[in-house]
Amino acid sequence: MDRTYDIVLFGASGFTGALTAAYLAEAAGPDVRWAMAGRNRTKLQALGIDVPILHADATDPASLAEIARQARVVVTTVGPYIRYGEPLVAACAEAGTHYLDLTGEPEFVDRMYLRHDAAAARSGAKLVHACGFDSIPWDLGVLFTVEQLPEKVPLKVSGFLRARMAASGGTFHSAVSIISRLRQGMEQAIQRRSAEPPPTGRRVSSQPGGLRYVGGWALPMPTVDPQIVGRSARLLDRYGPDFTYRQHFAFRRLPAALSAVAGATALLTLAQIPPARDWLLSRLQPGDGPTAEQRAGNWFKATFVGKGGGRRVVTQVEGGDPGYGETAKMLAESALCLAFDDVPDRAGQLTTASAMGRPLIDRLQRAGITFTVLRNSGGAAAPDALKPRRTDVQPGLDTP
Repeated sequence: MDRTYDIVLFGASGFTGALTAAYLAEAAGPDVRWAMAGRNRTKLQALGIDVPILHADATDPASLAEIARQARVVVTTVGPYIRYGEPLVAACAEAGTHYLDLTGEPEFVDRMYLRHDAAAARSGAKLVHACGFDSIPWDLGVLFTVEQLPEKVPLKVSGFLRARMAASGGTFHSAVSIISRLRQGMEQAIQRRSAEPPPTGRRVSSQPGGLRYVGGWALPMPTVDPQIVGRSARLLDRYGPDFTYRQHFAFRRLPAALSAVAGATALLTLAQIPPARDWLLSRLQPGDGPTAEQRAGNWFKATFVGKGGGRRVVTQVEGGDPGYGETAKMLAESALCLAFDDVPDRAGQLTTASAMGRPLIDRLQRAGITFTVLRNSGGAAAPDALKPRRTDVQPGLDTP
């Protein structure tokens, strides 16, 4: 409480940053001391939000160190993080300031663990990456599912995504950056596995899933989310002595699944060729994004099937526009949770499940993102209103 601000939002003039600032302006309340930070005061003033404006530049470490010293929690939407993110992580780890971002970049997460986890653990800072659609529905959805299953037994959880969404320029540029740096990402992952101590007396396996038919087509989902879920499972004994997680995209029809595979293959190929990569990046610029009307029609459903100790549960995390409306909500509520809620007393590079867990689930529930038990083999059936519609893919319901 000796800091000037409870929360500082860095990057509020960007597409997702502006949505996050607008959400904080509505949700924070008069007692929350928060500010916006960036290099262009005029753009920040144009948002019309009556909070202090601080100078900070991603290329000026001294300015980032200054906002870290002034805040209890710093939130950043400035990406791609592999290019712009490390100086702020370093400043927060040194100052004992909690740090939140929206990265979906596995290479960045691993690099920040290797370089700054130890300093954050010493200073008391919580470094929490992937606090938006990457990876809150998955990380907290798995935690919510695990809570429905017995303790101290092997557990298996599978996650399946159905969604309607559109990408902003910033998200697209980050995705292309990730794909173009697969070799570097693998090198960082190998270094982290060598440096990070495994959980004592426990086993954790968390990977993209395989091709499956589960009342619809399930394809591997090679995002940062399984990495984040696996980190939570290593940190939290509640996940049991032997924990396995697999994550998938879910499609009702085979042509849609094949189209998704073809699109991903084309993007992967083009991103490896510098002229083609430049052409891709020119298609959508940072700051561009879907309109409010387009976002209003977007939605997501993350369904989880958990098994262990003779029990079997199906849960679901559901919300509106995943990439922007709900991501801004998730990021802002994460900041408020770290600033004001009774969260676990641990530090270093953490995840939303290990840094905040149930308090953040409760916040998101109150904000309109639902966490629901659809079926529970050991208890009463879920109410009809909570069961999947017959037309929905019902992933895992017919698997052994």
